[in-house]
Amino acid sequence: MADSVSSRYLRELGVAEPSPLTSPFDPGEAPCVLESHLQQSAGLMERIKLSMSCWIIADYAATQTKVTTARKHEVPTVAGGGPFEIAAAHDKVAPYLELCADAGFDRMEVSQGFVRSQLDARQIVADANALGLEVQYELGSKHLGKFTAAAMDELVEEGYAWLAAGVVDLVIEAREDARNIGLFDEGQQLNTRFADRFVEAWGLDSICFEAPTKRSQFALLDHYGSQVRLSNVRFGELLRVETYRRGLHSDAYRNEKLRPGLPEVAVR
Repeated sequence: MADSVSSRYLRELGVAEPSPLTSPFDPGEAPCVLESHLQQSAGLMERIKLSMSCWIIADYAATQTKVTTARKHEVPTVAGGGPFEIAAAHDKVAPYLELCADAGFDRMEVSQGFVRSQLDARQIVADANALGLEVQYELGSKHLGKFTAAAMDELVEEGYAWLAAGVVDLVIEAREDARNIGLFDEGQQLNTRFADRFVEAWGLDSICFEAPTKRSQFALLDHYGSQVRLSNVRFGELLRVETYRRGLHSDAYRNEKLRPGLPEVAVR
């Protein structure tokens, strides 16, 4: 954050200024809308995911404008995993990688959330890297519900395999509602035991948790504190998430993991 009056005030409060740890997603916003959010909050964004196949069917020049605008604001971009799954199912991974590189993305996401294909993890990462693309891997099905105890060992091993192949991050699926999917039950309750299993296996720094709703966002921040990485956050909710991360929300202020570092305060 620039050294403004507001940033100096936050330091006076003892508010920590973490590196950008939230990745908002773009489900098809107009370039001018994306630019306005970047003007307001670029310093809070770890990267932007252009979600689904929206960026492919949109005007290609508009997609490139989005990517270029993000880069001007020093925010990397990632192509979401859905289009990769379709490309893999049609044996078109190579042209898809070329498309991502030509559009200007910094990173692409590999997933198997709705199509299980025979993937050579090392080859995919090598081919993407050769085109200047990083790779992240998303774990979890889009349609089979929340994680079960029986599936956890397989998920952990799957994550290990893709990290060994060279992916830079593992993303935990939660789609757009965090309801009966991945780490969340039908009531959007976070399964902290399963989440901790992933963290113990791969480390918090290697994981980005999809958190598309207020309840999922706050639950992860309450559990892990300000250093947890979140994605699938809507642009309009980014400032609320970052307010909570810094302990400046009334609920977050009650949490000692998040409350700014001041002498003991009476909290009601």
